[in-house]
Amino acid sequence: MKDAFGAPQSLLVLGGTSEIALATARRLIALRTRTVRLAGRPGPALDAAAAELRARGADVRTVDFDALDAESHPTVLGKVFTEGDVDMVLLAFGITGDQGRDEEEPLAAVRVAQTNYTGAVSAGLVCAGALQAQGHGSLVVLSSVAGERVRRADFIYGSSKAGLDAFTQGLGDALHGTGVHVMVVRPGVVRPEPAPATAPEPVPETVPAARAASPSPAPARGGVALLASARFASARSASARFASAPLEAPSLTTTPDAVAEAIVTGLRRRSETVWVPGPLRAVMSALRHVPRPLFRRLPL
Repeated sequence: MKDAFGAPQSLLVLGGTSEIALATARRLIALRTRTVRLAGRPGPALDAAAAELRARGADVRTVDFDALDAESHPTVLGKVFTEGDVDMVLLAFGITGDQGRDEEEPLAAVRVAQTNYTGAVSAGLVCAGALQAQGHGSLVVLSSVAGERVRRADFIYGSSKAGLDAFTQGLGDALHGTGVHVMVVRPGVVRPEPAPATAPEPVPETVPAARAASPSPAPARGGVALLASARFASARSASARFASAPLEAPSLTTTPDAVAEAIVTGLRRRSETVWVPGPLRAVMSALRHVPRPLFRRLPL
């Protein structure tokens, strides 16, 4: 069960070597999470991750798990739940693939889709059923802003995340009222944690991303035609501003630790959707309404 502060006492990570997952586990262990199960393909990386978390005071064990082997999921994951209640499941596995190669090698594209979507659907349903059977717990799924509006630059990866995002939202609706909390996390581009600076550096002034992406106020009068025209102009204006600050802009990127902090905050608030960083919500809201001819011209 969760403690008085909403922190889970037991954690199951699917994708046990994920940087975001490990950053989240560190934060939760600091908040008194005592049991951690890292599920992933066996190897030195998984063993090292377990050893690091074990050194922080948690009871950590590894679980042999292959996202592509859906037939094994009920047995492998079911066994974890038979060993005791799981307060939180973090679904953090996935691959980005190589867009150029994957377009020319359909089997490589299929692997991206099967890992990010099919494997996640299988594992997600198994864990959701187990959480529902025990009557409590949280299922946290790492999606991506790449699935909000699929870009030419990574449409294979983006489409798999779009499917995962939609699946998770539907699963959350299906489990509403059962005691199981489902949360979708949509990070932007995730950068490695910055190295500690030897001396403070001045921070340049920038226009806040949320303000830059905010639509213009709707006209008070003018009828439906004027309102539609204003909305189109607003989206076009937001897109033009966004073109000078693409998704890789520092103000719209994030780090594993920042995503972990947002996950912990979302758990405490029982949020259903978490954007990291927060201004991406406004940016993607504008981009979703940009006409395709204009969207194709953006440097995304």
